[in-house]
Amino acid sequence: MQAMQRELKNCIISESGDQTQIYQLDLNISSIVFSHHSLFNLEQVLASRLFDVYEGFQKRQQQNVTRLLSEKLKALISATKLAEKNFRTSKLSTNTLKDYRTQIRNTKRLYDNECQRDNSLVQSMLKIWKQIKYVRKQQGFISTSVKLQFRRLTCNSELNDCEGRISEDDEKVGFMSSTPAFQTTDFGQRNEFLFIPHLTFITEITAASMCPMDEQRRREKVKLEKYFIKIYYNNKLVSSTSEAPLHQDFKVIFQQVFRIQVLNWPQSLELEVFESSKRTTLLARVYLPIPNNVILKGKDVLDEVDFSCEQQVKPSDGAVGSNIPFFLDHYETEELCILTSGKIMYSLSWTVDDRGVLLAPTCQPAHVSYTSVPRSICSGKETGIWWHSDIQKLIAWAEEVNIDPNDPEYSDLFELIVYAKAEEQRDSKYFRLEQLQEQFNFVTPEEIKNCKRFQLLQLRSLGQLNSCCFQQIPLYDREIPDTVFQEYGSQLEKDILMTDLDPISAERSSSANYIRMMRKQVTQQIVTIRHKCSLSDIVSEYEEIISMSQLSDAIFKLGERKRHLKPQRKERRKIPGQTVSDGDVKLLIRILRAYNIPAKKVPATKLAVMHSASYLPVRMSRGRHIFSGNLSYTADLLNEVVVHPFVEVTFQNTVYQTTTADGSHPCWNEELQVDFICPGRDYTFSGLSKIKDKININIFDECMIEKHEDACPKSCSSHSYIRKNWLGSVTFPFSALLEQSKICGTFQVNTPPVLHGYTWSKTYVPPKEECYGQDLKAYTFLTIFATIEPQLSSAENNLESDKLVDHEAETPLQRAYIFKQTCKALFPKRRLLTSVFNYQGTDILVTEYIMTLNPPQQLLDMYPDDLNSTSDLISRFVSLIPCISDAVDEKDDIDVWMTSEDCIKMGICNKEEHAVLLCNYFLYIRKKAWVLLGTSVLEGKVAYVATLENGEYFLWNPLTGHCYRQFDAFCPLQSIDCLISRENVWFNIQQNNSPMCVNFDISKECFWRQLLPCSALHLKNQTIQTEEIVYVPTDEGSLEELQNRSLKALLHKLFLNFHPKRIEKTLKNKMMEWRSQHPTRWHRQCTSVLRQILPKLELRNGHVSKEKEENYLETFQEHYWVTGFPIQMPYLDVQLITEAVYQTGIHSSEVPNTEFALAVYIHPYPNNILSVWIYLVSLIRHQ
Repeated sequence: MQAMQRELKNCIISESGDQTQIYQLDLNISSIVFSHHSLFNLEQVLASRLFDVYEGFQKRQQQNVTRLLSEKLKALISATKLAEKNFRTSKLSTNTLKDYRTQIRNTKRLYDNECQRDNSLVQSMLKIWKQIKYVRKQQGFISTSVKLQFRRLTCNSELNDCEGRISEDDEKVGFMSSTPAFQTTDFGQRNEFLFIPHLTFITEITAASMCPMDEQRRREKVKLEKYFIKIYYNNKLVSSTSEAPLHQDFKVIFQQVFRIQVLNWPQSLELEVFESSKRTTLLARVYLPIPNNVILKGKDVLDEVDFSCEQQVKPSDGAVGSNIPFFLDHYETEELCILTSGKIMYSLSWTVDDRGVLLAPTCQPAHVSYTSVPRSICSGKETGIWWHSDIQKLIAWAEEVNIDPNDPEYSDLFELIVYAKAEEQRDSKYFRLEQLQEQFNFVTPEEIKNCKRFQLLQLRSLGQLNSCCFQQIPLYDREIPDTVFQEYGSQLEKDILMTDLDPISAERSSSANYIRMMRKQVTQQIVTIRHKCSLSDIVSEYEEIISMSQLSDAIFKLGERKRHLKPQRKERRKIPGQTVSDGDVKLLIRILRAYNIPAKKVPATKLAVMHSASYLPVRMSRGRHIFSGNLSYTADLLNEVVVHPFVEVTFQNTVYQTTTADGSHPCWNEELQVDFICPGRDYTFSGLSKIKDKININIFDECMIEKHEDACPKSCSSHSYIRKNWLGSVTFPFSALLEQSKICGTFQVNTPPVLHGYTWSKTYVPPKEECYGQDLKAYTFLTIFATIEPQLSSAENNLESDKLVDHEAETPLQRAYIFKQTCKALFPKRRLLTSVFNYQGTDILVTEYIMTLNPPQQLLDMYPDDLNSTSDLISRFVSLIPCISDAVDEKDDIDVWMTSEDCIKMGICNKEEHAVLLCNYFLYIRKKAWVLLGTSVLEGKVAYVATLENGEYFLWNPLTGHCYRQFDAFCPLQSIDCLISRENVWFNIQQNNSPMCVNFDISKECFWRQLLPCSALHLKNQTIQTEEIVYVPTDEGSLEELQNRSLKALLHKLFLNFHPKRIEKTLKNKMMEWRSQHPTRWHRQCTSVLRQILPKLELRNGHVSKEKEENYLETFQEHYWVTGFPIQMPYLDVQLITEAVYQTGIHSSEVPNTEFALAVYIHPYPNNILSVWIYLVSLIRHQ
């Protein structure tokens, strides 16, 4: 509803001041002519097509372009001949003749094109006319009066119009189609039509009584159809026509005139077409242009406006229906799907009274004064935003193209140009916005900007909101938590920070963003038909009771004991993610026990000093009575002090801790309930798969140190300080837990290569009985159990990805698809890859990714005679390439791989691409290698590399560089599903697919099923990889810039004012920030020693004897209690380095006067692949 103020301002009376003046519009609605209707039969569809083609031909005949080009061609030829004759006498320039010949060639080409278009129209009419006659013959009646005739013209130079009738017999039509008149002859006479089509409506329609019953019922339905039109003026209903029936020629005759007396300026005039046979249905809505008050037009001059309707009507009683596919011919070769469409015949003009006075306003506002000027152009002129720029470009374009101003097709354009030039002369120096816009602004722009619901709607429309497709956006802001925007805000902040990084970090960031974008584009193209929902995804039903026993169990369950003496294992029920909200889902992590945790090492020479020291570990007296008995025996025992370990679980920046146990083989058996929030509150499998956080389980040794003041009597109370020393960690991504629903077992703890202040326990306890005599005294193990409570239902994989894209030969990919379906039928949960997509969306066999590729030459030159050491270096180099994780959702069957060369250039790749690269490197050094697909307990779906050396199989983890024997009890690989080589793909069909039980003899068909037969040699030679990888040395300048930058320096350019520091300074600043409640002191001498140690660690791949380490720090151990360790990791960005240091908790020491030492070393490899070492040491002085 319009505001009253707007009506007064737009009122015509207020402009002129004459309240007696009446302005009136006359609207004459003549008829509706349907070009297609749901009750059309096949003959009427063809007749409508014939009429459309004939109208197009008539328009071309009126334009007479072919005749004009023919005359122009004759004139050019005559002028050229005359110029050639007078060339010698008048010395006519050669350029004139060239110009004539060029114009002849261009005109001739246009003339041929126009003739070909005319010929094609005539041929189309002939074809449709033949179809109409065939349909009439087949159905046995005639339902249209259309008839096609031709006029024959005598072909001579003057092209006289000698007409002759030609009947429509089949023989003459065949003669007419084969006559040379439709073929090219000399111009002037060539391509001229001997037969001009003429469409008439003189055929007699068969009476209804003589037609079949279907046709009679169809005609009865036509009689029952009725239509009427509603008229809206300025979006208000002013009148409507009376109901009129539909005639057999599909015309609705109204012949009604509506006189509209206007008070407001006409802004819109709308017609709505309704069908009222059984129930009133809106068919279409059309807008009529407002007439000009200068040009008068009679009521008899009718205009037409097209309309269409997408309503689906099924065919019946011989009708073809609407918006339903049907075949046009009896051969079923041409399929059509036609919408209901037609034309409204009307006239609209200002009224002329009896005295001949036009009842139209003399002055109109700019937005209606020129009807030929589009409304958007007028509004643009009023606002002045683009008027002076775009309109000048339009005028310049019209002058450049040299359009004929008399051409009626461009009349609107030239009216606009004339209007624009007139407006330039009296252009005002101001512009107007919508005057009453403020009255219709219900809220302020600030309130809209701060509206949480509006922000969610914007993010969802942009595709940036990670919300479930079934989850509705709340109606009120109070129902939307602020945590919904945290992920999006952090992503924006990350993007801002990434724009100002050092070259290496910027390259990593841009590569990762590019890879994610390309994979998203390829995946979205394939997943459009994938998403299929089950009933359990939408509706949460109660457990169905189908027997009396279940009913009795449900009744007796009400009175049973809460804790059973003999508990029974029950399968957990899966809950749809759509029914879960924040706080309902938790991670249950049970820490059971640990094995072979290092014990504290105290130098025997410091026993007397420690006995009277100011800092004494409180729990020493609780160990093994180390201060009782013989002093020499006590000195032996003091070399190993009991450790007091506890476990911290960190997830989403929240820390959970167990109690403190005693000894190197502690037992906790504690369950930690870890809360977490899913981004966007989407707890479906797809939403949970977007969580990239890792679950970090760190083992610490708690040291409680009691301080006694020397000047204080012994009766004075002492102060206790707690510090925790990091001993190792077990880390696994949340996605691995999501894939497997639970993670349980005994896992090797990732301990640093050197752990100062600790030694391996003398009391060794094997963690498993099946260790097969392995020497595991120098390894720590942790037994855990982790799951998600409640268990959430995962998405069903309904995509047959191998059938979506097929740009290669059909045979290999079809064979791969059949092979995959057959194997999946045998073992549905085992992994199998036969084909993957590249970044162009092409489906490619996985065997084409495997071939020999050269590793960096510097790796081959380090140990040229030691193949095992070279293999370790190569696996370590591959592990230094950062890994970009793939989302574990319903799209995990869509694998998009890069080539190995792209992985090296980008400096980042996924798990499978790591394995392919390592396998190709091993093939280069002549190792027999395969890419192995399976599952890992801690990593979920993984890709390893299997090698055969001296009759023994080794399993290589390309992400860590670790190598495991096949019968290693602590290999994290728990299943072997598939092997991929350059020659073939093998699927494991053995019942037990654990590494210890798998037989790797791929030649036995009872163990392995191969994809390609032995005869497919041509496929084995195909590859997508390059023949050789060209490596680029890492720029020392970029490396120096990386070492000279800090996280504070990055923030400096955005918010703060810090000077650039080294990466060491970055970590030191972070540690001082974490220790804001305590002073942080740095030991410079120890830092310089650590800087000397780190390059040697990289040179020996982290394997440095502890004796050498002790020798390096021996001078400090005389005065300090030294604890510390080195950390090695691939370089991705500075943030990951700071997070790794924070996880160790070395900064959390509360002991006064604690000093720290920190050193960083970055070792460069080709293509900006870097190995980062961080050495952390804390020192407590003996007093």
